[in-house]
Amino acid sequence: MSVVGIDLGSATTVVAVARNRGIDVITNEVSNRATPTLVGFGPKARTLGEPAKTNEISNFKNTVGSFKRIIGRSFQDPEILEIENKFISAQLVDVQGQVGAKVQYLGEEQILSSVQLTAAFLTKIKETATAELKLPVSDVVISVPGWYTDAQRRAILDASEIAGLNALRLMNDTTASALGYGITKTDLPEDKPRYVAICDIGHSNYSVAIVAYLKGKLNVLSTAYDRHFGGRNFDQALVDHFAKEFSTKYKLDLTSSPKAMFRLSAAVEKMKKILSANAQAPISVESIMNDVDVSAMMKREELEALVQPLLARSIEPLERALADAKLTAGDIEAIEMVGGCTRVPAIKDAISAFFGGKALSFTLNQDEAVARGCAFGCAILSPVLRVRDFAVHDLTPYPIEFSWDKTADIPDEDSQLEVFAKNNVVPSTKILTFYRKEAFTLTATYSSPGDLPGQTKPWIGAYTIKNVTPNSSGDYSIVKVKARLNLHGILNVEQAYVVEEVEVEEVIPEEELPKEEKPAAETTEKSEDADMEEADAEPAKPKTRLVKKMVRKADLPVITASATLEPTLKDQYKEKEFNMAMTDRVVSETEDKKNALEEYIYEVRGKLEDEWAPFVDDAQREKLNSMLLDTEDWLYGDGEDAKKAKYVSKMEDLQRQAGPIRGRYFEAENKKAEEIRAAREAAEAKSGKKTQESRPAVPTT
Repeated sequence: MSVVGIDLGSATTVVAVARNRGIDVITNEVSNRATPTLVGFGPKARTLGEPAKTNEISNFKNTVGSFKRIIGRSFQDPEILEIENKFISAQLVDVQGQVGAKVQYLGEEQILSSVQLTAAFLTKIKETATAELKLPVSDVVISVPGWYTDAQRRAILDASEIAGLNALRLMNDTTASALGYGITKTDLPEDKPRYVAICDIGHSNYSVAIVAYLKGKLNVLSTAYDRHFGGRNFDQALVDHFAKEFSTKYKLDLTSSPKAMFRLSAAVEKMKKILSANAQAPISVESIMNDVDVSAMMKREELEALVQPLLARSIEPLERALADAKLTAGDIEAIEMVGGCTRVPAIKDAISAFFGGKALSFTLNQDEAVARGCAFGCAILSPVLRVRDFAVHDLTPYPIEFSWDKTADIPDEDSQLEVFAKNNVVPSTKILTFYRKEAFTLTATYSSPGDLPGQTKPWIGAYTIKNVTPNSSGDYSIVKVKARLNLHGILNVEQAYVVEEVEVEEVIPEEELPKEEKPAAETTEKSEDADMEEADAEPAKPKTRLVKKMVRKADLPVITASATLEPTLKDQYKEKEFNMAMTDRVVSETEDKKNALEEYIYEVRGKLEDEWAPFVDDAQREKLNSMLLDTEDWLYGDGEDAKKAKYVSKMEDLQRQAGPIRGRYFEAENKKAEEIRAAREAAEAKSGKKTQESRPAVPTT
């Protein structure tokens, strides 16, 4: 059983596994430690990860990325079309109110939801991990941005289930980094907390968490975010700059060509990485448009001036996080930097200056910290590994309230209540009490809609408590409702039940009795004058009293409406994913057989003229060469898109013809090897005999 952590990023995804008493990052099929978070669709099959990245420019209209940014979001949210659409090359469409993409797949136009796109990529990640570990992969911990809503978290769980994964926990990315930072520390204090700021600036998101560490545990005190601050925003500023420069310099309107803009984006991303470590860097794109080559140079100072509006926003999340944690910059002992964008010198300088020039900490791997933390989290939850006890107390970034309809004859009853405040600990359980004679419905919403991403609707779910009836005296029943924010940060009403107030008899504790009413047995024990009869008398009957207690009477059914996919739709998505995965597998295996046939043709042709030459006569050579030529012509002609079985059949035909020649060659090679071995043994035996004869006799006494 594997223990896997997945850092699902908007640009790349990293997978880590707990094994060999440590955490290892898994490499993909091309030995990269990070896999592009891309899904491409083609006329024969999908391309996932690395192949999708390879074909991204030529197939950009059918390649989808950044689905982490759109999953669980409404298509009607202006933020989707005004912001996210800029960074996704495929056409975004409405799929039952959610965001999806329209692509050409298997020669047909198809529409896939963001959940399906995410599930497709997670299927690839599962296959990569399985191939590396040689073990089935099921239990995982997946990272999500801390600002994800209930709907977005449920969508990730749906996608992981469709992909055949069991998400033990959705872990906030900063919390995952915080766990990786703290669990390996052996010097954490036992009394006074150590305060650490985790700053994660990735491809599309800037997150800050203030964490308090004590020996064996961490408490996330506060979080703050800038959802539109990351590497892609720097890239976009550069793209806009060079599109304008090249328009003037080369008289090219790059904005009129999506493909040209896409190629420019790839070029500026490379240039930005060079500028992180160098004072200046070149940019050049061959035949970007109308067969025109473009090039330019940029200094780091020019880049910093260009992105100054972005850099000015780098301090605000830190200020908000410290304010919510009720701490000052001076209280922070370490500032741990995570994420690729933390390599930008100007960002590092700004954050260091905010903390009074304090040196920033880079003890965690910036690109792999989240995945490693998720793997630690999975190991803690897994029954197959024993790890150091380390408690993780996370929080919810948004306050949650429940509302309900008032009971007609209780006019002063409240109709809403904030149940989980902002920064409430996760996981957490609350018990609510209601007085009802009939079924009722609770509606859960976020009580601060302005804090949510874009124009996300605050609705979380509705929970109908059924089978509520008046109590035995015809009055209101007392209904208890158990609401829980679970490990995923998802709200559930786990159960509801009726309690009844009943009178029960209980013994009065001895310490509550008046002195003159102390039990006779105690008096007798202390009296030396008590006679035998009195000492043997039965002890006084214990004093009792009637008290009112709540007794659980009956469980009530709860009907839940939430953002989770309906079971029938989820089953349809599972079937669709299975069919697409099978198509991918068949195409991959067919391509393997085709490549194997091509390699075999070249191998046999070469050996006929070399090592097999002494074992084949002219007629056989001519016949086999003719077969090789015919098969090669077919392979590059009619056989270009043949079925897997046809390639196998062609291979078997060639092997039948070449097999006897190959057999004679190996027979001769084996015979030669046997002769050499026999000669060596004979030589060794002869040498040993001569040695024995020349050895002087040992005198005896």
